Amino acid sequence: MAVVGAGSSGAAYAVRAAEAPGRRVLLLEAGPVFGGGAVPEVLRDGTRMAAARPGGRYADAHPARSAGGAERTVVRGRVGGGSGALNGGVFLRARPEDFAAFAAGGRDAWSYRSVLPVLAALEDDRDFAGPGHGRGGPVPVRRADPLLPATEAFIGACRSAGHPEEPDKNAGGPPGVGRVPLNVVGGVRHSTALTHLAPAAGRPGLEVRGRTPVLRVELDRAGRAAGVLARPEGGAPEVVRARTVVLCAGALRTPQLLMLSGIGPPAVLRALGVPVRAEAPAVGAGTQDHAMVVLGARGAPPRPPGTEVVQAALHLPGLEIMPYTAPFAELIGPGAGPPDQTGWGVTLLRPRSRGRLVPASADPADPPRAEHRHLADAHDRALLRSGVLHCAELMAAAGLEPADPPPRGAAALDRWIAERASTAVHLSGGCAMGHAADQWGRVEGVPGLRVADASLLPRVPSRGLNATAVLIGELLGGHAPEDP
Repeated sequence: MAVVGAGSSGAAYAVRAAEAPGRRVLLLEAGPVFGGGAVPEVLRDGTRMAAARPGGRYADAHPARSAGGAERTVVRGRVGGGSGALNGGVFLRARPEDFAAFAAGGRDAWSYRSVLPVLAALEDDRDFAGPGHGRGGPVPVRRADPLLPATEAFIGACRSAGHPEEPDKNAGGPPGVGRVPLNVVGGVRHSTALTHLAPAAGRPGLEVRGRTPVLRVELDRAGRAAGVLARPEGGAPEVVRARTVVLCAGALRTPQLLMLSGIGPPAVLRALGVPVRAEAPAVGAGTQDHAMVVLGARGAPPRPPGTEVVQAALHLPGLEIMPYTAPFAELIGPGAGPPDQTGWGVTLLRPRSRGRLVPASADPADPPRAEHRHLADAHDRALLRSGVLHCAELMAAAGLEPADPPPRGAAALDRWIAERASTAVHLSGGCAMGHAADQWGRVEGVPGLRVADASLLPRVPSRGLNATAVLIGELLGGHAPEDP
């Protein structure tokens, strides 16, 4: 078995798949893969996101089109642990209603009842126990303690506005305000590089090759996956034979690899000059992402060393308001915004708008473009508009002065949002189960080929993505049936 991509899904998938007796798994990662003790500090430091800057040595930058056609840059991890090695360490589960949508159409493996034991088994929750939570799993989960005065002020403002408490945001209960679960412990970000790959180093049946980008899936004359074409750093392309190929390259790269392998919409493939091997109109189509607007507030107080990137959040039906603990210039690096402004992110969690992924060329090194089409739906615009206004009200109640107050009129506010909207970097879909694959990730019409990352999801989860990405690897790597 060849698994492509050692990110949040791929590392978990490979480790679980290699536990099957007699199975040999080769994990191929485009970027470097470090042993547990050799992970660079910039990737271990869960109090900052310095590796997530465009141009960073452990990331790829992809062009993206956001609301109103605005051009943005999306940064994705190119290293063992994937984007989970760069992020803010939030480990929010998807909601029960998300799993109901994933399970629709007979995909019973994705029901909340089915996935809850897997979610519990993958975590080591330091704060909550009992049914639905786990102790001793690979991913440590905790909530911030103590809270910054600014976080306490945010929570107080939410309470004063009448929002209920949500003490355990991974319990699937009614939304409200509370501390967010984090996979950051002692300031260390526990990506799957630390939680999965490091403990499995040297395990029989698992081989990991870093700095080995995959160029395409190799298909035999009958149209079955027979391996991949990979290019080790500094070497020539070589075919790696495998009975099963599993794409875990992420919601940007996995659909691109499918299309460059001749699996996708025929018109797109022909425009790229790629021979059509399997017609799959849903590949690259129907993507979803969380649109986000950041409201800045002047007068950011200094934060103590070791403070988490975020500590608390307010969840409303379809919306999230999350205050960051420091200016982005401190969290990411110079040029990421005014050095004296903290930001409160307002995120649209249940969008109706859908986008697509477009390969730039037939060259695998050319990053694909994400056409998010954020806020194309009027419902999405209205919901985000209400979230931005409520965020400004909460800021005022917390004693903060917005640096750039949003206007009140609907048309003016829509323009204001479109100029500032970006993405929470939670792209999902592009090879969705029920459209291009089945519930186990088996790509329709291509035996021996599977997808096991966020591109498999038929809609973006209505919370952050990373915990769900790890779940995908755990669920499919450990429970998917063998190929016939």
